[in-house]
Amino acid sequence: MEEKRKYDLEERLIDFAVLVIQIAESLFNTRAGNHLAGQLVRSGTSPALHYGEAQSAESRADFIHKLKILLKELRESRNALRIIKKVPLTDKIEILEKGLIESNELISIFVKSIETTKKNMEAERKEKRLKK
Repeated sequence: MEEKRKYDLEERLIDFAVLVIQIAESLFNTRAGNHLAGQLVRSGTSPALHYGEAQSAESRADFIHKLKILLKELRESRNALRIIKKVPLTDKIEILEKGLIESNELISIFVKSIETTKKNMEAERKEKRLKK
C-alpha cells in the first residue's frame, strides 16, 4: 500500500510537469510570455526530479532538505502561473486554472509531509535520549 502512495505522488508530479509544459507552450509569443514560459518549464518540471532525489535521501534530514527544495520550486511555479493569469499571457485559461489548483494541492501535500517527517525525527531523537 505504501509503495502505491509513493508511486501516485511521483506520477502526480510527473503529470504536473506535463501540464506545466502544455501551459508554457500555450503562452503568447511575447517577451513576457517567452520569459515566463522558460521560467515555468524550469520550476514546474523540477519537483518531479527532486522527488526522485528525495526518495534516495541518505537521512531524514536529507529527505526534508530535498522536499524543501521541491516545495520552493512548486511555489515558484504557482507564482508564475498567477502572473500568467493576471496579465493574461494565454487564452488557455482552463489548463492554467488546472495548473493553479494542482500546484496548490501539491504544495499542501508537501508542507504536511515535511511537518510529519520533522515530528517523526523529533520523536525519534526523544526516544533515543530516553534510552540512554
